[in-house]
Amino acid sequence: MVNERPAEQERDENSARLSSLQENLSSSTPHPSVSAHPSVSIHPSVSIHPSVSIHPSVSVHPSSSVLPSTLAQPSAVTQPSCFSSPDNLSVIKLSARRWAVVLLFSSYSMCNAFQWIEYSSINNIFRNFYGVSAFAIDWLSMCYMLTYIPLLLPVTWMLEKFGLRTIALLGSALNCLGAWVKLGSLQPHLFPVTVLGQVICSVAQVFILGMPSRIASVWFGANEVSTACSLAVFGNQLGIAIGFLVPPILVPNINDQEKLAYHISIMFYIIGGVATLLFILVIIVFKEKPKHPPSRAQSLSYALASPDSSYLHAIIRLFKNLNFVLLIITYGLNAGAFYALSTLLNQMVILHYPGQEVNAGRIGLTIIIAGMLGAMLSGLWLDKSKTYKETTLVVYVMTLVGMVVYTFTLNLEHLWVVFITAGTMGFFMTGYLPLGFEFAVELTYPESEGMSSGLLNVSAQVFGIIFTIAQGQIIEDYGTLPGNIFLCVFLALGAALTAFIRADLRRQKANKDVPEIKVQEEEESNTSKVPTIVSEHRL
Repeated sequence: MVNERPAEQERDENSARLSSLQENLSSSTPHPSVSAHPSVSIHPSVSIHPSVSIHPSVSVHPSSSVLPSTLAQPSAVTQPSCFSSPDNLSVIKLSARRWAVVLLFSSYSMCNAFQWIEYSSINNIFRNFYGVSAFAIDWLSMCYMLTYIPLLLPVTWMLEKFGLRTIALLGSALNCLGAWVKLGSLQPHLFPVTVLGQVICSVAQVFILGMPSRIASVWFGANEVSTACSLAVFGNQLGIAIGFLVPPILVPNINDQEKLAYHISIMFYIIGGVATLLFILVIIVFKEKPKHPPSRAQSLSYALASPDSSYLHAIIRLFKNLNFVLLIITYGLNAGAFYALSTLLNQMVILHYPGQEVNAGRIGLTIIIAGMLGAMLSGLWLDKSKTYKETTLVVYVMTLVGMVVYTFTLNLEHLWVVFITAGTMGFFMTGYLPLGFEFAVELTYPESEGMSSGLLNVSAQVFGIIFTIAQGQIIEDYGTLPGNIFLCVFLALGAALTAFIRADLRRQKANKDVPEIKVQEEEESNTSKVPTIVSEHRL
């Protein structure tokens, strides 16, 4: 309604109202996805968070954009405010820094993964040095799995509360600290010290393992997000590969305890120096997120964020998603089998090929290198085809086939055959890991990527502990053939359950459609004309 009072009086009252608006905006907290400029007016059709007090006669600047998704059901994610400006939300732009961020994350993930497997890859040497059982050395690997389970929810909450940079700093710092603690365990009676260092590294892993899909979504565009996730997982796999290759070379199987301690110290000093350098680089390079969202799905995800939504309710919503629950089980079976196989590989190879510690490490290296290639090819394929269900199912079935072939060729007394069959199995088994992360994000969008991947990893740790203990006992009592058949049975179950997962690709739908944003853009264009018409009428 147009006011008929004199112009000067109207300007004075409007100035007073604008001052009142500024005070209200400064004293109240707007919805993260809504931003109102204090000098402009809001069209009646635009909805504002109730905590923001706006006088009816004050209007929004025409260029402002309020996404209608603010009225949608909120996700459990509470995002920092760097995307709270509508201009930032409406601009889709890729940051050149994204490659530095993912490569740096991949590097300190590699360092942490190396520390996970460095004991198991030369199990017999550390067993003799510390005078403990093979099972005790296995627990240095399994502590990574055990620690993850109770710490997942607190760390995921921290990720949503404090953001990627804080989690990256904590993960790289703990990884560095654990590496240096191990240097205090270079005497046979100091096994508890090396356990302490390994436990610290296992806590660091909780801040690392669930981040690939989150980094990919926050920093990368819709057509490169799966490739980015594969790159982030790539580092973890490379660390395991180096952990199989390097320890048998640096730490020879000798009886002289002093010389053995010297060789172990070289390995520990190298990994401590690398971990320290990476921690410093994280402080300098790693940023929270880019200035603009890299995809429409990510923009909409921030618009759906609500500071009032319950973290517990988000977890409940995830477990009500039947497709995601099936994926949790199938991912856990596959990754758990991989963890058990990696932990017990040295023992299985030495059992059939005595004195071949170096080749046992090389077989592990072959498994991981082939898996890294499989992961990269899978990521590239997903970015082009978007066939998440089909690709996941094919890779799972081929994992089972590879495991069966490896099982029946391990005892043929031809190492070159083992290299080929283990590499084929690894191409699919470890190549499956980033597929699971990305499929989970698609099934659970717009819930937190850290939460969905974290739950997948919990399943992997639980099955990893169960499979490692059970297979280790079967191998000790009955041999490697029954132990590997045990894993084949569960991989067959996982492949069957994967066939029942429905491909509900929610993130892809958001990237392709997003009808709310299109409608709002049209409304905004009409809304922007209203203040102008009123102003001309007044003049």
